[in-house]
Amino acid sequence: MSNTDFVLSVEDLTVSFDGFKAIDSLNLYVDQNELRVIIGPNGAGKTTLLDLICGKTRASTGSIKFKNSEMTKLPEYQIVRSGIGRKFQTPSIYENLSVFQNLEVSFPRGRGVFGALFFKRTEEVKNQVQTVADEIGLGSQLDTEAGLLSHGQKQWLEIGMLLMQDPELLMLDEPIAGMSVRERELTAELLKRICKGRAMIVIEHDMEFVKRIADKVTVMHQGKILAEGSMEKVQADPRVIDVYLGH
Repeated sequence: MSNTDFVLSVEDLTVSFDGFKAIDSLNLYVDQNELRVIIGPNGAGKTTLLDLICGKTRASTGSIKFKNSEMTKLPEYQIVRSGIGRKFQTPSIYENLSVFQNLEVSFPRGRGVFGALFFKRTEEVKNQVQTVADEIGLGSQLDTEAGLLSHGQKQWLEIGMLLMQDPELLMLDEPIAGMSVRERELTAELLKRICKGRAMIVIEHDMEFVKRIADKVTVMHQGKILAEGSMEKVQADPRVIDVYLGH
C-alpha cells in the first residue's frame, strides 16, 4: 500500500518535554473509513499523540500527513478546516443553549456563538442539524436545553457538534468515561454508524468497548507503538499482557 492511500500518515514523530520523549519516533497509518482504537497504560503518550495531530502541541521532529498534506506547521484552526475534528475528555457544550442551537453554532459558517447570530437559518443548516441529531440519537430533543441532558447525551451532543463540520478524521479521547452500561452500548452503535465515510481514532481503556468497535487496535507504551492489529492479536501478545493487560 502506498503512502498516498492513507487518510493519516504519522512518520518518525517525536516530541520532547524537558528532555523526556513523550512520543518517540512513532509511525502510525490510518486507512480511510477505519475505526482505530489506541490503548495503553497511563503516560503512554496517547493524548499527546492526538494533541500533535490536531496542532495543540508541536512536534520536535517527524511528519504528520493528512490526505497527503503536511500538518506539522499549520495552526490549529487550519487543521480543523482541513477536516480533522477532536473531542477532548471533558465535554465543551453550551449548557444554556438548546440541542438545536449547539449544533447550529457548530456549522462551519457560524464559527462560534457570535458568528451564528448573524447568519440566516438556511435550509442547509436545518437539514444538517436534523441529520446529525438523528445520527447521535438526539433527533427528538432538539428543543431541550443542553444542560438538562444526561452525561452520555452531553457526550453525544459534543460528537454531533464535531459532525456538523463533516470531518474526514474524527478523534475521540475516552468517549465513554462516566457513562452508564446502556449509554456505553448506544455509544458503540453510534461510533460504528458515524464511521461510515470517515476515519476515526478513539482512545479508550474499557476493553469490552474496544472489542465492540475497533477495526484495528494500536497499543502504545512509553511514547512508542508496542503492538498493532486485531483485538485478538494484541490481547495475545506477551509484551502487551506484560505492560498493560496484566495489571
